Amino acid sequence: MIYQDVLEYLYNSLPMYQRIGKAAYKEDITNTVKLMAALKNPERKIKTIHVAGTNGKGSVSHFLASTLQNSGYKVGLYTSPHLVDFRERIRINGTMVSKEYVEEFVNTHKSLFDEVKPSFFEMTVAMAFCYFAEQNVDIAVIEVGMGGRLDSTNVIKPILSIITNIGLDHTQYLGSTLPAIAKEKAGIIKNNVPVIIGESQSEIEYVFLNKAKEMESKIYFADRNFNVQLLDDSRDDYMHALIRKGEDYYSEVKTPLAGSYQTKNLATVSQAVDLLRKKGYQISDTSFKIGVESVIIDTGLHGRWEGVSTSPTIVCETAHNEDGIKNLMAKLNTMDYDTLHVVYGCVNDKDYEKILMMLPTKAKYYFCTPSVPRGLDVNILHNTACIPILRRSLDSATLHSR
Repeated sequence: MIYQDVLEYLYNSLPMYQRIGKAAYKEDITNTVKLMAALKNPERKIKTIHVAGTNGKGSVSHFLASTLQNSGYKVGLYTSPHLVDFRERIRINGTMVSKEYVEEFVNTHKSLFDEVKPSFFEMTVAMAFCYFAEQNVDIAVIEVGMGGRLDSTNVIKPILSIITNIGLDHTQYLGSTLPAIAKEKAGIIKNNVPVIIGESQSEIEYVFLNKAKEMESKIYFADRNFNVQLLDDSRDDYMHALIRKGEDYYSEVKTPLAGSYQTKNLATVSQAVDLLRKKGYQISDTSFKIGVESVIIDTGLHGRWEGVSTSPTIVCETAHNEDGIKNLMAKLNTMDYDTLHVVYGCVNDKDYEKILMMLPTKAKYYFCTPSVPRGLDVNILHNTACIPILRRSLDSATLHSR
């Protein structure tokens, strides 16, 4: 199969959560273990950092990868989902895996896939670990797909585990309460591997403390060691001051990622850099600052309050759950504009009623359907937005189904 045939095979022959939802979700990692064994366990041949969390895990993963890359290391980065190109998921020093490698990997191992019948995500994880091992990366940053305990990426034993925060998302799979979701994400905590908790949350702190104690792992709450204050978000670069336990640690650090919530992500990354230095990684203050500042260029990160036009101002944002929308609204409320236009679409297993209630009332709305099987029908979205119980008063709602 040539590359386009391979993509069709991956998308249509293997169950893909982003396209069909629950039918592609596996409640164990048996298939991934089988794949790793058949492929001679490439995950054991690389050093890794494992990053989980409801929100922020993508930004933290990219910040870390960029920082390590600017420190002179060869860095693998595995993230999901992709926005445009399948190869966004697998990168080394910001460069996407080649089409030729994707072709070769699938063609070489197709009989294995036919036997094991992995999901799209399980196969992609296997591809990433093989690629990173073959390319002999110094370290790979691995973002969890969903949850943690049962996620396909959880076959690794990393040198560092990170859990950014806990919020209500994927409740049909992970549980309907914060403690239940925290327990699933705490599943990435490994024996004698330090774990960083990015955001202290009193109602679930015990979940992480108990799991860390069980696994004999040192636990660090990043926001207790690093206090990050936003100094200026009025420019293209968003200035932050990082303060560690009352003393200046980094006086000024710029990031192109907007929003006050990035202070939490930067505290998490700062704690990670601190621990990596203690493990012998050579990361200078300059490398850290450059890594944070150039994260988009170095790693290809997109969709985090990403400005794509200034006249008119157009911003793209991938927020898709309650906490993410709260952060989005906080940033939106700092802006001045005459008319707000909102283009919105979502998949059918999101709590879109709650999200619609959180979005601005005074705006012109353009609803759309994502071009995947689980995309929510545009008419359902429009009708939901307009029912009285949601107290919506839309000035205009123009429908586009794509």
